[in-house]
Amino acid sequence: MSVQEIVRDVAGGAIGYEAGLDALTVAPAAEVDAALGGSLRDAFERLFKGGWQPAELHRVIARLGDPVKAALVADGATAYGKRFADVDSRWQEQVARLPRLSRRPDRISVIDSSLGLLIELRRLPVIEVLIPPPGTAAATDKTDNKVLERVRALLAKAESTDFPAEAEAYSAKAQELIARHSIEEALTSADRADVVPFARRIGVDHPYESEKASLLDAVARANHCHTVWSPELGFSTVFGFDADIDGVELLYTSLLVQANRAMSRDEPAKGKARIKAFRRSFLVAYAIRIGERLVQVTRQELASHSDLLPVLRNRDIQVREAMQKAFPRTVRARGSRIDSLEGWESGRAAADEAELG
Repeated sequence: MSVQEIVRDVAGGAIGYEAGLDALTVAPAAEVDAALGGSLRDAFERLFKGGWQPAELHRVIARLGDPVKAALVADGATAYGKRFADVDSRWQEQVARLPRLSRRPDRISVIDSSLGLLIELRRLPVIEVLIPPPGTAAATDKTDNKVLERVRALLAKAESTDFPAEAEAYSAKAQELIARHSIEEALTSADRADVVPFARRIGVDHPYESEKASLLDAVARANHCHTVWSPELGFSTVFGFDADIDGVELLYTSLLVQANRAMSRDEPAKGKARIKAFRRSFLVAYAIRIGERLVQVTRQELASHSDLLPVLRNRDIQVREAMQKAFPRTVRARGSRIDSLEGWESGRAAADEAELG
C-alpha cells in the first residue's frame, strides 16, 4: 500500500489512526510529506472556497487544544492566499494576524498533527461565503468611519477603568453613538438599492458559550440585527446592515471584557460547582439586563425620528429574509438554567454598572 493510500484510508476511516500513524512514521519522509501536504492542500481549498475564512478555521481548530494543528492552519491559509493575484484585503488581514509557533516541533509531532488535522478538516461542512475567497473578485472595502473610532475609544476607556460608574458612562455613550450612527445610515441609504443586509460570523469562546452567545444576541437585537448560534462550530452569524453589525461586534467584545472582570471580582472564593453555577447564572442575568439597557438607549435615540419607523421595519424584513435564506431551518435555543441566585443578582448588578458607551 502506498503512502498516499495510507493517508487516504486513515482520513476516510478505513485504517485505524494509530496503525496509519505508525506506518507513516517509518515510510520515506519525502513520500509522507508529499502525501500529507497534498491532502491538506485539497482540504484547505475545499473549505476556503466553501466559505471558511482564515481566522474562523484557525479558531475552530485551535479549540481542539493542539497548537501544532492550529499552526498548520495558519501555514495552509498563508500558502493558499499566495496562489492568487486577487485576494480580498480582509482575508489578507486575517492571515497576517494568525499566531505562529515560535519553534518548529519534531517530525513525529508534525506527522501526528497533520494526520489528525486532515481528519478534522474533512468533518467540517461548507458554510455561507461572506468574504470573497482568494481567486474571486475582491469586494470593495468600506472605509472605517470616525464614529466607529469614537466608539472604540469610549469602549477602551470603559474596559480600562476600575470605577464601575465611570465604565457605565462610557459604555452608555458608546451605545448612544452606535444608535445615532445607525439612524443616520438608515436615513441616508433608504432609497439606495446597493445598501443591502449582510452577515458576519463572530466567534464565541468557551467556556459558557451558550451564555456568551445570548449576550451577543441581546446586543444584536438592540441594534437592529439578528443572530444564528452554531454551537458545534463555536460562532454566531450576525445578520444586519454593515453599520449595525460593526457596532454590535465592537460593543459585544467590550461588554464581554467588562463582564469577565466583574464576574472574577464577585465570584465566590471556594467550591468548583458553586463557582460554575455562579458564572453561568451571572452571564445569563448580565445578557438579559444588558439587552434591556441597550434597547432603552436605542429607543431614546429613535424617539425624535418617528418618521424613520417604516424604514426600520423594511430593513428588519430584509435582514430576516437574508437570515432565512442562509439558514432556512433553525431551532430556538433552550434557555440556560439559573442555579445561583448569587450569580444572577451579581450579573444584573454588573450589567447596570457596564459601560455602554
